[in-house]
Amino acid sequence: QIDEKMAEGAEGLTKKERLGMERDQTKLQASLGGIREMGGVPDLLFVIDVNKEDLAIAEAKKLGIPVVAVVDTNCSPDGVDYIIPGNDDAARAIALYCDLAARAALDGMSAQLGAAGVDMGALEEGTIEEALAEPAAEDKPAAEAPAAEAPVEEAPAEEAKAEDAKAES
Repeated sequence: QIDEKMAEGAEGLTKKERLGMERDQTKLQASLGGIREMGGVPDLLFVIDVNKEDLAIAEAKKLGIPVVAVVDTNCSPDGVDYIIPGNDDAARAIALYCDLAARAALDGMSAQLGAAGVDMGALEEGTIEEALAEPAAEDKPAAEAPAAEAPVEEAPAEEAKAEDAKAES
């Protein structure tokens, strides 16, 4: 509704009302922006931290969406359909779970496309390995980039030999 009002024009509104609408629009975009581009209700919800994402799990239960979650010893598995016992605090463990879930999703999508008769080689998108390698490339530190250096003027070889001889003595 806010987007529609902003698109129609806020000429008839006071500055305070327009500013309030812009703030509401920014807040909604930050919290719910990804939902707008979704084509429909998701087929599955994958959760890492059950304690932190309890609202998402409750909403998924209301909508009948199956929930797959990594459940630690400090979490209650209530509301989770498929439990993955594991550590939900360590960064390496989370990266492993996310990588495995992404690979499984990509394998499932490619199997579904293959069953539908779509030629996988004709697709313009890269392979699964390329898609998974891209996030890993972003995680590397930027220290590998060459530093900007001032251009070095090379002295003629004869002058360089003379300077080396002076430095040695």
